Amino acid sequence: MGRGRVQLKRIENKINRQVTFSKRRAGLLKKAYEISILCDAEVALIVFSHKGKLFEYSSDSSMERILERYERYSYAEGQLVASESDPQGNWSMDYNRLKAKVELLQRNHRHYMGEELDSLSLKELQNLEQQLDTALKLIHQGEGGDSRAAAAVTVGAAKPWPQLIILSTATASALSEYRRHIPGRSNRNEEE
Repeated sequence: MGRGRVQLKRIENKINRQVTFSKRRAGLLKKAYEISILCDAEVALIVFSHKGKLFEYSSDSSMERILERYERYSYAEGQLVASESDPQGNWSMDYNRLKAKVELLQRNHRHYMGEELDSLSLKELQNLEQQLDTALKLIHQGEGGDSRAAAAVTVGAAKPWPQLIILSTATASALSEYRRHIPGRSNRNEEE
């Protein structure tokens, strides 16, 4: 016979409460680890005990990187909601939103050109490589194999990368520069 449902209310006995906290915290950390492995998700978990002791878990990347990403995302969401609810202040909100979008596109463009790659995580570098490989294949198919042609192609990419990758004549050199930043990576497609 299975256990019944536990009524959710504060446990009055201090010792029982601490034991339950320890067990449930361990279970929560285990679940966070499992979802990060099974679903290839970036997970950050922060738990404070009633005494203020910190317990944290973060997947592959650091807690700071995940929190910065969360802050950027929540700021962008807040800007979007604020611009929809206040028609009088739309101009300044639109300006800030567009400015942030331009900065994001400029940063991504620098990454596509092989610049500032040191700040990227391994997963972000692998995602960038996949996008550049796909873009090169599409250029080879559409341009008859001319890798020096400038083109703009749409690549189905996961967030946070935009779907439009702008490729210039420096695409091949940017890809090889990117591959040099990955430790243990062979330059298998440099002749493309």
